[in-house]
Amino acid sequence: MIRSFLRQGTRRSASTAPIFVNKVSSFRAATGCASALALVACLAPAQVITVNTHTGVVTNTSTGDVTSTIDRRFAQIQPTRVPLTKSELDAKTRLELIRLLQAEQGFAMRPFPRGHKGLTLAANGKLDPAGEGYLSLVTKEGLSAKPGDRVVLSDIKFEHSRIVFELNGGPDPKHRFLRHIQIGAGPSMNPVVQQGNDQEPMGARLSLTFESHVPELTGAQVKALLAPLISFDVKTPIQAFTDTLPPKLKEAILNHHVLVGMSTDMVLFAKGQPESKTREMDGQMPFEEWIYGKPPKDVEFVRINGNRVIRVEVARMGETPVIFTRDEVDGMMRTDGAPLEAADNHTRTAQMGDVQRNPDTQAPAAPPSLRNPGEKLPTDDQKVGVMKPVQMPRKKADPQPGANPDEEQASPPVNVPPPPADASQSAPAKPQAPN
Repeated sequence: MIRSFLRQGTRRSASTAPIFVNKVSSFRAATGCASALALVACLAPAQVITVNTHTGVVTNTSTGDVTSTIDRRFAQIQPTRVPLTKSELDAKTRLELIRLLQAEQGFAMRPFPRGHKGLTLAANGKLDPAGEGYLSLVTKEGLSAKPGDRVVLSDIKFEHSRIVFELNGGPDPKHRFLRHIQIGAGPSMNPVVQQGNDQEPMGARLSLTFESHVPELTGAQVKALLAPLISFDVKTPIQAFTDTLPPKLKEAILNHHVLVGMSTDMVLFAKGQPESKTREMDGQMPFEEWIYGKPPKDVEFVRINGNRVIRVEVARMGETPVIFTRDEVDGMMRTDGAPLEAADNHTRTAQMGDVQRNPDTQAPAAPPSLRNPGEKLPTDDQKVGVMKPVQMPRKKADPQPGANPDEEQASPPVNVPPPPADASQSAPAKPQAPN
């Protein structure tokens, strides 16, 4: 199924499915118009965006460019090539398949959605739904199993041209028909199944369809037909998880390397549980720092926001820390296979301590300033003249006594002994004591 969206204007084409008008894009394109009457004049030629619901590719039909692609976990599968017979399945082979496959365990290779409908896989064919419909089903119904999780074939049902597998108990609640039946006499009625006793179903459903009838099959053939969605090989949990990822991302996890853009599950499979965690704020954004290693060994700081890695810092003894901030996983998980840029474009080195500068090749560091970046002062535009020699102020002469008649006489200093008496003057007579 192909859905087309017109950004501006409306038209219907015989080669496409029903068309929906994107009112938001039309409104944004007309924001520069002065009035509603000028809206028609402002509209450019119609541009149609086609969404392929089977592959998830979004294409602009006016230019032919692919505007966006869906995550490869929801893209169309590669069909299998299992030889099938034309003879119809008999009762003996049916019982043998039930005995072999009942309660068989495997690993999910794709996300399995909950819900009554589930996924439909054609034998040696494609998956339905895929692309946008697959993503919408997972978003609406919720997840029953993530890629790499262990799933159990809890029940198998054979119909005319399909085999229905119930995974992890199935998506339907137990006794769903008996919930609507009550038994009693008179006004007192009791339900056959009490509400709230059973847990909410968390399983999924997978239907394997054939053209006209279910042919003669062996257990190995059924597992080979289900291989794009369920792997029945003997694996460890980390092998089951990494097999669902692109080769470069799988190699990074097996080599215990953390890349920016990984999910928390990928980090746990690559490095295990961190030795310590801290929660901090970067402006208005909360994040969690996972710390691996202790000095003198290498220390790795993995910053996580939500469910993905946004920053990786590696600190080694005697070296400057290396910081990675560019997303490397997004390009691997897209169906278009966009190439990643070189590592030099998304790494930087943080210099710490006393930075040594080469005077021959590097300019000296600017002196510290209280100015804001780009701030100018009014005196910056004034031309600076030639500096003249500095003139020191001359020392003033001591004032002459009596030069200022209005000047008050200075009071004699305190605790100053009187001047000695002149020898020519006779000393005053001392009073005599009375007889």
